Amino acid sequence: MGLREDLERYRAVGEQRRQDLADFIQYGDLGQSLPGEVKIPIKIVSLPEFEYDQRDRGGVGQGQDGTPDVGDPVGQPQPQPGDDGDEGDPGEEGGDHEYYQMDPEEFAAELDEELGLDLEPKGKKVVEETEGDFTDVTRTGPTSTLDFEELFKKGLKRKLAMDFDREFVREALKVEGMGPAAVFEWARGESIPVSRAWLDDAYEDLSTTERTTWESFEAMERNTDRSSTADRIRRDGIDHVPFRREDERYRYPEIIEEKEKNVVVVNIRDVSGSMREKKRELVERTFTPLDWYLTGKYDHAEFVYIAHDAEAWRVEREDFFGIRSGGGTKISSAYELAKEILEEEYPWNDWNRYVFAAGDSENSSNDTEERVVPLMEGIPANLHAYVETQPSGNAINATHAEEVERHFRGTDNVAVAYVSGPEDVVDAIYTVLSTEDAADEEIPA
Repeated sequence: MGLREDLERYRAVGEQRRQDLADFIQYGDLGQSLPGEVKIPIKIVSLPEFEYDQRDRGGVGQGQDGTPDVGDPVGQPQPQPGDDGDEGDPGEEGGDHEYYQMDPEEFAAELDEELGLDLEPKGKKVVEETEGDFTDVTRTGPTSTLDFEELFKKGLKRKLAMDFDREFVREALKVEGMGPAAVFEWARGESIPVSRAWLDDAYEDLSTTERTTWESFEAMERNTDRSSTADRIRRDGIDHVPFRREDERYRYPEIIEEKEKNVVVVNIRDVSGSMREKKRELVERTFTPLDWYLTGKYDHAEFVYIAHDAEAWRVEREDFFGIRSGGGTKISSAYELAKEILEEEYPWNDWNRYVFAAGDSENSSNDTEERVVPLMEGIPANLHAYVETQPSGNAINATHAEEVERHFRGTDNVAVAYVSGPEDVVDAIYTVLSTEDAADEEIPA
């Protein structure tokens, strides 16, 4: 194995040592990543290289007049940087890290594999219409698009339905005492599709002697061979196919709508005084991977960030996770703002919608039942989710998540998850995304 192969092997080992995806979500440094680029730490594996040792090396020189002669030492070795004998104490510094970079598409694919998800987003907004194959038909159109094959089939089918053994029927007209009317009744009983006009014309062509050839129909049938339609076609071919105007069909191309998979994600966070640092961190650990995942799943993703205490306001992403207020809590204010933004900027016919809210489940009295639940029901969305973050367990008045869960139990597009520590984050993400996965077929386009 050559040096190049060794280098590639070392790089592969380094990538294999990147942090496990679940561990990264729960405990890793999410702040190193950007919205369109996920950075997962990997341990650095030192690559082999040649190095010239500068220590304990004298020198030889050439020259006269006091300069060293050939082979004489040239001074003493000079101290090199770091060559002071201090080896350092083991374990004083942590291991070096680099980052394995993945785009949101790769992150979504790996999270699907990690959690066993199978979310297939649907496109909504039509961005282009193209002509496909000529698979649709209409009754009118240019001659160049006439479906002649179908026209011929219809004409041939009619030809076969109208065909009968003319010689056999002509012999029936030769039965003594039987004229066109009697033969017409006989032909109907034999399922022979002959017209009365044809019989009249054929009878006129018979001589008086020919009209008394047979004593009865039975005698005629015993002495006359009757040929099938297939036999006659093989023998005589088809002289013409009767086409009709109503048989004409014209082909035109199927119109194919190219739909872009657009998504808007509304992230709502309680920033009231009770949302301390640990709770805020749990919100970030849950919401950030959800944002990456949906960015990777959709062609175009936009995000709306809403912070609220007793009132709600729209914020930028870089401010969303760090805001803290000293006010009370009224969760409905955030949903009222979310509804307004969605109706004005992201119509349901064009956008897939996700509304994710998080907090410690504390809310003002009766706000959940009287305001939040009706607002959630009134905002069409692929998925509504509420994530409760309570590191120390439920507070006495932290009932919002339970009330939402109780009201929407059995509903396909509402998820409630509980996070008390980083170890619960991956389960919470699975709860949210698996609810969307199950509800996907039920969401109207």
